[in-house]
Amino acid sequence: MLSAIEMAIAEDTTQATSVQVVAVNNLTSIDQGVGFQPWDLQTSSELQEIIYCPLTLCLPENLVVPFEGIIKACRDIAGLRHKLAQHIQVPIGDGSYWLPVVLTAYGPLYGEAITLAEESNGKKLPDNLLASDLTYYQPLHLSDVLRQSLYHMAHNLLQFLLAPPATYLVQFGLEKSEICFDRLWPFPTAPALASVGVQKPDLFTCHWYCLKALPVLDLNIIPVAQSGFKRL
Repeated sequence: MLSAIEMAIAEDTTQATSVQVVAVNNLTSIDQGVGFQPWDLQTSSELQEIIYCPLTLCLPENLVVPFEGIIKACRDIAGLRHKLAQHIQVPIGDGSYWLPVVLTAYGPLYGEAITLAEESNGKKLPDNLLASDLTYYQPLHLSDVLRQSLYHMAHNLLQFLLAPPATYLVQFGLEKSEICFDRLWPFPTAPALASVGVQKPDLFTCHWYCLKALPVLDLNIIPVAQSGFKRL
């Protein structure tokens, strides 16, 4: 995941950008909002140019960032499930499918669904999806009826949460051809790796573009002959 986001940043030609990986335990809160230990930055002007790109839900409670609300909402899985079941009547259940939603300043773009690759079927799904030996596959082909239902749920979910621009993964399940909501990831986590070399732009590039307020016009699956990746 880290390599994928670093590659997305490195390929950004809009301006020179340096990448600095900071462990969660080294983050702190300061008056300007996003805080780093003194050894991270040399001048206050550099601080103002930081684009904060967390790839974890486990942020310190005292860390103030512009999108801390969505991070906290996604971390509280049981609470979010309860709110959605109550307010927008979303069926709730466990799932091992993911719908990518690239939420730009102009609206959402829906990517092709992601599922577990054949060699990972039957393995236990980790709770954090940050480091696992599972592999994932995109695209998962769904019927038009399921697609529209899934898009409708995702749209209502992000609207309900007042979600800021970012790349989201809506984790869902299928119960007798009915879609149920599992949880929401406010950044591209492990399943998004399936998009690298398969979708253009991949989900990590989309996330970086959203954070920088750059346009994402469309999401396209690369033809197999051009991708260099074997499809199942």
